[in-house]
Amino acid sequence: MSGTCSFVTRSAEETKELARRLAGLLEPGDCLALEGDLGAGKTTFAQGLAEALGVEEAVDSPTFTIVKEYDGNLPFYHMDVYRIESPDEQLGLEEYFYGDGVCLVEWASRVEPLLPPETVWMRLSVLGDGGREIRIESSHGRALRLCGELSKR
Repeated sequence: MSGTCSFVTRSAEETKELARRLAGLLEPGDCLALEGDLGAGKTTFAQGLAEALGVEEAVDSPTFTIVKEYDGNLPFYHMDVYRIESPDEQLGLEEYFYGDGVCLVEWASRVEPLLPPETVWMRLSVLGDGGREIRIESSHGRALRLCGELSKR
């Protein structure tokens, strides 16, 4: 199987639906690294994921707090590390990455050295018609299994 898979969504609701499908496959300790320009849909994706994980409160971007913790069927840790200058900053993120919940990290390349080896890398891109392409770009076993399962649904 290829190291990547790609999905196209045509609305915010379709982006959330893809996230919901992915959430049904996630396990404690999974870490999703989201990359994409401003407005690509990272927070929209996070909202769909959180909803499917049983989070009842509103989910928005944690830009100024870096990490927001949510209770659901699994703990959900939503991170936005856009403002981090260097992965060397002592932020204690590792306790989340190796914890008992699911992590979603927006702008994850800024802390790449800290991320678990089986992190699932995802790139969100805006298409010319306003749709979104969501690519899983990791080639390790966990990402490949998720690609395979998402492609079946």
